Amino acid sequence: MKIEEITAKQILQKFNHGNMWFGIDYNMNLYRGCNHGCIYCDSRSSVYGIEDFDRVRVKQDANLLLNQELTTKRRKGIVGIGAMSDSYNPFEKRLKVTQRSLESLRDLGFGVALATKSDLVVRDKEILREISQRSGGIIKLSIISSDDEISRKIEPHVAVSSKRFAAIKELSQAGVFAGVLLTPTLPFITDTEKEVKNIVRMAYESQAKFVYSMYGMTLREGQREYFYEKLAALNPSLVKKYQAVYGDNYVCETPYRQEYEALLNAECQRYGLLTKMSDIIYAYKEKGSGQQLSLF
Repeated sequence: MKIEEITAKQILQKFNHGNMWFGIDYNMNLYRGCNHGCIYCDSRSSVYGIEDFDRVRVKQDANLLLNQELTTKRRKGIVGIGAMSDSYNPFEKRLKVTQRSLESLRDLGFGVALATKSDLVVRDKEILREISQRSGGIIKLSIISSDDEISRKIEPHVAVSSKRFAAIKELSQAGVFAGVLLTPTLPFITDTEKEVKNIVRMAYESQAKFVYSMYGMTLREGQREYFYEKLAALNPSLVKKYQAVYGDNYVCETPYRQEYEALLNAECQRYGLLTKMSDIIYAYKEKGSGQQLSLF
């Protein structure tokens, strides 16, 4: 299985809105494109200009470039991974580009905020534990359904939800701050009371620290057409419902936003899981500082 290399001028990008998104200071993507096949993926949108999105390419000399950039940064910080493409794609098992980048972050004193849908992340649990203890680290397993059969239909080439919950448990037991990124929420598909209760319960059983949701999804050019095409093959009536309710809207919140949010907060409070962005950031960064947590 060969992978194409693409030229990159830089790996790190400054991020100025960290308090709104897991406290990150920099973003990086080591790969371009993603082959998970999730029917709802925002990164497929035309605005990002990623041609042939389902084909994964690796950035040439990514680890060398990253090391060079990290050593020139006067300010240490949290590096976000996985915003545009999942760094734990099938090629990563052999190439270990993500693994080497994590080693660089650890050795140079940077923290990490990593999002993935792959249980391959547990391979690097010791590196992630060391980063978490020294500089702060958080692992977000994206899980939008508690049902493996639904997961197989809407995320056809990725580890099913039960495997992702198992990954959270293994990471947590290794001392890594891990939890559920419950986003997107697909209106009329995964925005049910049953899903909320099941996901929160399974998160608790997996020793997750948090469940974070944005209570909806995005739809824009490129992504919208792909989503509707795939959704039509599963349930044509849902496409008409989406078109009637959302039209050309970019942000598509669940119509049950208030009830959904109230239930999620109540269930997470019941199990002692964090839901607010500010609380999640505080908790994982305090863990990395070596100070005793005072949040609870």
